[in-house]
Amino acid sequence: MINSDDFQDEIGNNHIATSAENPIRKDAFELTDDQKIELIKKDVQSILLTLGMDLNDDSMKGTPNRVAKMFVKEIFGGLNPSKKPGASTFDNNYKYGEMLVEKNITLYSTCEHHLLPIIGRAHIAYISSGRVVGLSKMNRIVDYYAKRPQVQERLTMQIVQELQKVLGTEDVACVIDAKHLCVNSRGIRDIESSTVTSEFCGKFKEESTRREFLDYIKLETKF
Repeated sequence: MINSDDFQDEIGNNHIATSAENPIRKDAFELTDDQKIELIKKDVQSILLTLGMDLNDDSMKGTPNRVAKMFVKEIFGGLNPSKKPGASTFDNNYKYGEMLVEKNITLYSTCEHHLLPIIGRAHIAYISSGRVVGLSKMNRIVDYYAKRPQVQERLTMQIVQELQKVLGTEDVACVIDAKHLCVNSRGIRDIESSTVTSEFCGKFKEESTRREFLDYIKLETKF
C-alpha cells in the first residue's frame, strides 16, 4: 500500500491537478500584505540558514525580504481578488461577427507542485455575441490567473471561464504552450519539451471554427 508521502510525491512529480479551483483557504485574506511579507521573510530566512547560507553577507542580507515581497506583490499577486483586473466591455457597434484572436500573450506562472516557473504563451479567441472587450484586458486576465501557484490545465480553463463571464458568450477558446522548469531544470531535465493545453467552448467545439483558430496561431511559439 502506497503511503501518504509517496502518494503526494507521485501527484507532484506527474503534475496532476486535484481541483478545478485554486486550493485557497477561507482565511487567506485575513492578514494584510505587509503581515504576510513579514511572516514569509522569516520563513525564507529559516530556509536559507538551514541550507547553510551566510545571511550576514551583503549579497544575501536582503534576500529574505526581497523574496517575501516578490511572493506577495508579484508572482503570487493573482491570489488576491482585490487585484482582479476590471474588464470593461463595449457594444459591438461595428457589427464585427468573425472571431477575434489575441495570440502570443506572454505568460509567467508558477507550478504549484515545486514552486518553479512556468513560461510560455497564451492564445485566446472569442466570437462576439454583442459585446467586445479591450485587447489589453485579455492580457491582464491571463496575467491575473497566472500569478498564483498553478497547474496549466486549470489556468487554461480559468481564462476561458472569465472571458465567457465578461463577454456574455460561450464562444471562447484558449490554447497555452508553455515550458515547466520543474520538468526542464529538475527531475527528467528535458529542456526541449513544452506542454500544450486547450479549452474550446461554444462554436469552437465545431471542427471548422476550431481549425480556423488553430491555423491562426500555428503553435510555432518560441521561448
